[in-house]
Amino acid sequence: MNSAALELAARDGETLTPPVTESPLSVRGMTVSYGEKAAVFSFDLSIPAGSMVAIVGPNGAGKSTLIKAALGAVPKLSGAVASFGQDVDAVRHRIAYVPQRASVDWDFPARVIDVVMMGLYRDLGLLGFARKRHRDQAIACLKRVGMDEFSTRQIGQLSGGQQQRVFLARALAQNADLYLLDEPFAGVDAATERTTIDVLKSLKAEGRTIVCVHHDLTTVTEYFDHVVLMNIRKIADGPVEEVFTADNLQATYGGRLATAQIDQLHLAST
Repeated sequence: MNSAALELAARDGETLTPPVTESPLSVRGMTVSYGEKAAVFSFDLSIPAGSMVAIVGPNGAGKSTLIKAALGAVPKLSGAVASFGQDVDAVRHRIAYVPQRASVDWDFPARVIDVVMMGLYRDLGLLGFARKRHRDQAIACLKRVGMDEFSTRQIGQLSGGQQQRVFLARALAQNADLYLLDEPFAGVDAATERTTIDVLKSLKAEGRTIVCVHHDLTTVTEYFDHVVLMNIRKIADGPVEEVFTADNLQATYGGRLATAQIDQLHLAST
């Protein structure tokens, strides 16, 4: 994307106001750039409440950047974001974020239970004094992901899959209404993937909204009910049975997906 196009997107974004909607996450006209290269361009999105959403696209498509910019973790060139009809900062306590495992400093000296209790920051207060009920809550969250027996272990001593489960437990401790997860299944063992998807589906059953940056096309139809296809721009979004089609995948991936690969996927009829 050249600088003129990016400048136009920025000017267009100046007049945008946060979307008036009760959607857990709404994005209007978002453009994010790294220098003169657009990472996300003129993006509109409204996540349905109570859904399991996959954000899908090739490497470099801007999937992680979209989530981070919506949270304010990276700056937007233009656009407006709302969560539950309000500014994101006003409802941040209702949002839990699980980053990519590769982006975390696992050498930081912290025990598993301490990491999970970070999710209780609102209840702990500024001084961070933990009481028995806080520890009990943290242990309950660890038990939900099958990691309660590791509560006193140093986080850096765990396997990749175990570390991912601990960060999911920290998100559970926040008791959020919107869960944003960046590649939660990348590089984890089969048991961790199964545990993670079971927990996420249970959250959905409780009425929570789940949004995952996702890379494995073969599990989209099994795991999710809503999909967002993107390659810097939004290609399509909607219910999986309507949007996850061969035509939309070709538009998203271009020549990067062979016809044989698409034929192996359980796709919606076109």
